[in-house]
Amino acid sequence: MNTTAATLADAERMRHADAEWLSLALMQSRNQTLAWLALFERHATAPPPQPAGFFEPALWLAGHVGWRQERWIARNLHRAQGGAADAERVPLASIEPGADTWWSTDALAERARWLAAPPTFEATQAYLAETLDLTLDLLRRAALDDDGLHVFRAALFEEDALQRRFVALAQAQRLEAAAARLPERRLHALREPLAFAPQRWSLGSPRGGYVPANEQWSHDEALPGFEIDAQAVAWSQYAEFVEDGGYDELRWWNAEGWSWLQRCERRSPRDVEQLRHGVLLRRFGRLQRAPAIEPVTMVSWFEAEAWCRWAGRRLPTEIEWELAASRGASRGFVWGDVPEWVGGHARAWPGGAPVAEGAWRVQRGVAWFEPRRLAHPKARRFVAAERDEGFAGFRSCSA
Repeated sequence: MNTTAATLADAERMRHADAEWLSLALMQSRNQTLAWLALFERHATAPPPQPAGFFEPALWLAGHVGWRQERWIARNLHRAQGGAADAERVPLASIEPGADTWWSTDALAERARWLAAPPTFEATQAYLAETLDLTLDLLRRAALDDDGLHVFRAALFEEDALQRRFVALAQAQRLEAAAARLPERRLHALREPLAFAPQRWSLGSPRGGYVPANEQWSHDEALPGFEIDAQAVAWSQYAEFVEDGGYDELRWWNAEGWSWLQRCERRSPRDVEQLRHGVLLRRFGRLQRAPAIEPVTMVSWFEAEAWCRWAGRRLPTEIEWELAASRGASRGFVWGDVPEWVGGHARAWPGGAPVAEGAWRVQRGVAWFEPRRLAHPKARRFVAAERDEGFAGFRSCSA
């Protein structure tokens, strides 16, 4: 990897990126968005994803990230205030008269109406090109402190995160051509769990550079000793749960998870065709055999927790996962292959932005195909427990 590529992939450095590095990264991320949009245009007649309510159309996803960038940069006269800018201020007009109708946060509130008159691929591509030009022009004139660069760093973080949603949509629509866009997946042999002694750990991120709202702010918490898997649970381990009747036994599931299981009539993880006598998965429409040591993917939080109960283990807490990811690499702790479910509900860190506590679960880590600059040990995502389309897996701790 050359120096430029290594810098653009460095999660910590890119959170403190200056205007020059931000410019390169924003162009790189927008090129990825346009490439995905072109793929979906070539397969515009593919069957819709199921369940339809899980997925936004590719045209909306791509246009929305451009709309968000324009809304918070070019249309925002108070962008120099950074994270302290008033989010309720009325923005300037868009360069595209139909932008708020097509790509705003509320545009899909009436999905049937949106689908009846969506924007064209050409209009969306043009809008993405124009909004990036505006962003880069304003970046050249921005103040070079954290406040001045905040909206640009946030725009990069948001567009990078779009990659996972495009991949999940391509998987749901069984677009075989999408597989060629993903990097090769590295596999790791199963290793013994790691033990960590009792200690204090600083959860969350300190001030300085770009800090996502759900990482604000760092605070110390006491942590008892614990044992945690060195890598995410593999298909060979999960298959034992299925073969042992795990999807038939109420005792492994909490009440909400069991209700979800009955509604879905699920007998195995999403897109799995066979788990007994080898794992067969349908990936982007193609049936293929998964290596036994490959991490489990496409499982809900309910499935992850049920496996842990069956195995006599539990999901790690956020603080356990974060400490292990930050300090366990030299001892064989592997992460960055799959997003990983952790225990507990979403909660705000002290002094941070409020969250809908109790309504969401938490994922840590990133998928192998996501931009490496997202792979920060402090990063967290809040996801509904039943969502199973995002390539998520999990690891376990001693009970």
